[in-house]
Amino acid sequence: MPAAKYSEEFKAQVVREVIEKDRTIASVAASYDLVAQTVGNWVAKYRKDHATDQDRQKASESAEIAKLRAENRELRQENELGEKSSRLLREGTTVTERYELINREEGHYPIASMCQWSGVSRSGYYFWRDRPESIARVRRKELSIMIKDAFADSDGTYGYRRIQAYLERRGVRADGATIRSIMHDLGLEAAQPRAKVRTTVPAEDLDQRPDLMRRDFTADEPGRKWCGDITYISTWAGFVYLATVLDCCTKKVVGYAMADHMRTSLVCEAIDMAAKRCPVEEGVTVFHSDRGSQYTSQRFLDHLKTYGIRPSVGRTGVCWDNAWAESFNATLKNERVHRMVYPTRQKAINDIASWIELRYNHVRLHSALGYRTPNEIEQEFLDLTKAA
Repeated sequence: MPAAKYSEEFKAQVVREVIEKDRTIASVAASYDLVAQTVGNWVAKYRKDHATDQDRQKASESAEIAKLRAENRELRQENELGEKSSRLLREGTTVTERYELINREEGHYPIASMCQWSGVSRSGYYFWRDRPESIARVRRKELSIMIKDAFADSDGTYGYRRIQAYLERRGVRADGATIRSIMHDLGLEAAQPRAKVRTTVPAEDLDQRPDLMRRDFTADEPGRKWCGDITYISTWAGFVYLATVLDCCTKKVVGYAMADHMRTSLVCEAIDMAAKRCPVEEGVTVFHSDRGSQYTSQRFLDHLKTYGIRPSVGRTGVCWDNAWAESFNATLKNERVHRMVYPTRQKAINDIASWIELRYNHVRLHSALGYRTPNEIEQEFLDLTKAA
């Protein structure tokens, strides 16, 4: 449809409505059933044709100010981008890294300006951005999602090796180096242990008692070799003390007891729980500990004898002689206690018991078990016993 032609008189009448009556271009256009852009063009032409020297000077100054503002804005944006990407914009960075930076900042700065600041072409960037994703890139994105889920499911405690085992148990195979790289990119770091505080009190006697473990914390069957230790947990109300009994075959916490003291009765209660939950073979089962006064007391020795358990102790002051129990304490503190705040002793007791039973024994993957759980190993032995 050909454009309508309007007389100069008509155009002048419409323009006067805007200039003399101080009406908006939109309202005047609506009154005459015209397009607002058309009326705006007529008004702009009139002002240009009838401009005074003062008007031209103002227009020139406005244009200069606008130009300076644009240049200032561009310099500010360039400095902001430079601060965000000082590493990426230095010499030696790859073109792909620069493209990725531009892609991340799209919408914050003009693409043309970012390409200029980064020293890449716009056409090259658009080609890179709009290309189909490679199979490797798609795979890495999928792995990133699964790794984040696995890390969250572990309560932030799994490193790349356990993440790899976790994924393999779900049918997903991935190289350990790739998982470690993705975790680094995602900022996922497993909980790190704090400095250990020693709590055991060495005894001065019983030097003749043998070390039946000899730092070999493995066993062919459950209930053959146990080890244990005492550790403390801080609460707002004071300390809670935890005594444990660990099975060297299944790596399971088979017995534990908690209280606001660390008397001999505490370690006796842990042995009682272990004897109920794990088979004891009289004269064969060994319980190994350090030389803390609770473990070397006559009362505790008598308590072991009631079950036919053989006592074993490490050397005084040599923590490696009870390394497995020390390792469990470090894991407990690192993966749970140091990430919690306990207002009362009972809160701590309930939380730690839940962590032992529901996570450590039932869910947590153990590298020494081929990245399986203690309960899975225990069940395998139970099934073999039933089959026999």
